Amino acid sequence: MVGNARIIFHVDMNSFYASVEAAYEPELLGKPLAIAGNAKERRGIVVTASYEARARGVKPPMPLWEAKKLCPELLVRPPNFDRYRLASTQMFQLLYEYTPLVEPVSIDEGYMDVTDAKGDFQAVQLATHIQNRLKKELNLPSSIGIAPNKFLAKMASDMKKPMGITVLRKREIEQLLWPMKCIEMHGIGGKTAEKLEKIGIYTIGDVATASKDLLHRKLGVSGLRIHERANGIDLRIVDPDAVNEFKSIGNSTTLPEDTIRPELVKKVLMNLSDSVGRRLRRKDVYAGNIQLTIRYHDRKTITRSSKLNHPIHTHDDIFKASWRLWEKYWNGDPVRLLGVTGMDLVEKGQAYKQLDLFSYEKDTKDYRLSGIVDDLRNKYGENILLKGTQLRESDRSDQLRDKKIRGTSLEKDFLRDGLFDEE
Repeated sequence: MVGNARIIFHVDMNSFYASVEAAYEPELLGKPLAIAGNAKERRGIVVTASYEARARGVKPPMPLWEAKKLCPELLVRPPNFDRYRLASTQMFQLLYEYTPLVEPVSIDEGYMDVTDAKGDFQAVQLATHIQNRLKKELNLPSSIGIAPNKFLAKMASDMKKPMGITVLRKREIEQLLWPMKCIEMHGIGGKTAEKLEKIGIYTIGDVATASKDLLHRKLGVSGLRIHERANGIDLRIVDPDAVNEFKSIGNSTTLPEDTIRPELVKKVLMNLSDSVGRRLRRKDVYAGNIQLTIRYHDRKTITRSSKLNHPIHTHDDIFKASWRLWEKYWNGDPVRLLGVTGMDLVEKGQAYKQLDLFSYEKDTKDYRLSGIVDDLRNKYGENILLKGTQLRESDRSDQLRDKKIRGTSLEKDFLRDGLFDEE
């Protein structure tokens, strides 16, 4: 490569699951195709759709009956995650042939720093070469964004799909990015876009020219981050080890008094699980491992963890995993501290699992319900919508203990994350 400026690619596979299925069944190419939980049932849910199906209005997580109504000729296949994992592995192996600086960010997308890549290719030629190889050797279409940093490369790859190659330079952001709506900016989700609209910020250009102090007051550190991004500033490196970093989100609390009462322990674990689940969802990640911490009256502390069959992020799933650990490892002595931690975190796009009709629909409903509960708790406080088992006891001393337990967890949650760290 020629020149001293950083050259970053964002490689984004187009309609990945549908494209993988079409690679196995060539007769699906060019046809409206949907991947849905239990394709034989009209009440299934669309996981993803080909561009031909999207042109007819089919999009996830649409019910299959609605998709069929919009597109009667729609072809449907069930998810096959073994195929998708294999295709993802092959895709990244191909990218590693050009540079060791490859950072996977989900099953179907990743960054490449090709600044010092070997060969005489110019950036667009190299991107075209990689795109052609992906299509020829794996039969998978892709879009590639080329830019001097990760944020601009990500924005560029979204500009032309499928099979697009787009160069986005810093000097072009005012013309190409600033007119776009806030919701179209990578890093801004629906909730943040709503908050921005309330203060008169509607476009990426509005973000770029807004007062940094205002954005910081309204959105915390993420406000400063999106201000930098909107101005084309992103100093993050392409880190091949980022995907392997150990990450965790947890909460612990010291009980008002040592206890052996299962009903109180259950309340504490429910509350801690609620808090951890909310923080996981706020950061849009799943936990592949749940750890329980128990500190006994004599300060002896143990940690026990459970590797899960599939990643989770709802409070019910987290509580069930932590309660199983409690029942298995508690030695019967009085307990003074409990902690619940979600570990082996993966981004939403990587949290694939074997889905049948019922698990996929349940996951979708649980996700939506969890979001509603999170909004209510953030707005009205930790006590809102506590489950019956959490409110079962009525004597005054227990209520005071519960208040202290909830307060400790909520304060830690707020101080550690801030309210608007992530969408």
